[in-house]
Amino acid sequence: MKLTRRIALGFMFATGMMASVVTTTTPAHAWEPKKPIDFVIMAGAGGGADQIARFLQSVAEKKSLTVRPLVPNNKGGGSGAEALIALNGASDKDHSILVTLNSFFTTPIRQPNLGIDIQTFTPVTMMGVDPFVLWVHKDSGIKTFEEWLAKVKADNGEYVMGGTGKGQEDSIVIAWMEKNFDVKIKYIPYKGGGAVAKDLAGQQIMASVNNPAEAKGFFESGDVVPLIAFSDERLPNLPDTRTVKELGKDFSYYNQRAVVGAPGMSDEAAAYYRDLFGKIYDTEEWQTYMKSESLEPLPMDAATQKEYWKTQVDRHNELLKAIGG
Repeated sequence: MKLTRRIALGFMFATGMMASVVTTTTPAHAWEPKKPIDFVIMAGAGGGADQIARFLQSVAEKKSLTVRPLVPNNKGGGSGAEALIALNGASDKDHSILVTLNSFFTTPIRQPNLGIDIQTFTPVTMMGVDPFVLWVHKDSGIKTFEEWLAKVKADNGEYVMGGTGKGQEDSIVIAWMEKNFDVKIKYIPYKGGGAVAKDLAGQQIMASVNNPAEAKGFFESGDVVPLIAFSDERLPNLPDTRTVKELGKDFSYYNQRAVVGAPGMSDEAAAYYRDLFGKIYDTEEWQTYMKSESLEPLPMDAATQKEYWKTQVDRHNELLKAIGG
């Protein structure tokens, strides 16, 4: 089972649904927010989703793209369940939007008692997809994946990695490594990817599978070393880092970075937000951010997003079953 960006693109081309990010033809300002917009983040402070949300907010403010501010609101509890519950039960649906991760798919699967049906949520804009990378501390002395694998096997279940919780994206990648390389890892859950990256740099854990954006500062300062990328091809910003596919394993894994509206959002409000985030997407700032943070484009319209959600739920169901999640 693989979860690749290429599969998603192939699905969209095959169904004739590939589209640009901006699809609305609604006249400008047919609806406008009347108060600050609750910009819920499905993770804790400092992680990739948090960084992206705050960057999007800063571009909207800098360019005066919205008449009311986007107010970032971290709700990462319960592997994103807190955020899903908040948006699902939002009292003002037209002023409630969400920045999602793949826990948008996995948390409802793993926690069916939440009663969350993501197909009731409102598609807004897919801002890109984010790959994963295996990182170790520079002082570990490990410079290759083979050396890492030997160390993990030698530690016999005592090798410590951190992530954002069972069923979250990084835990899926770690569980996949355990299954496919016959190793056992001690997993410590954190509230967000930023905290994971910080503790790896502080040597409180031994490795992580942070997104490039989450580890960027510590990589640039020389504190952490990338060993392997879980991407379809080598990442432009990490050209010397091999992919898992180069090890003979047909696997890659990407995190969606999308903006989603509350269930029951009005068509007028949805059109407003699609226009807003489409404009942000087209800015030089966002295009530069995507390149610097190793995000890859995956544009799609609202109808395609709904189909994409169905596909991702099916694939995550398969993946979680395969790794015993």
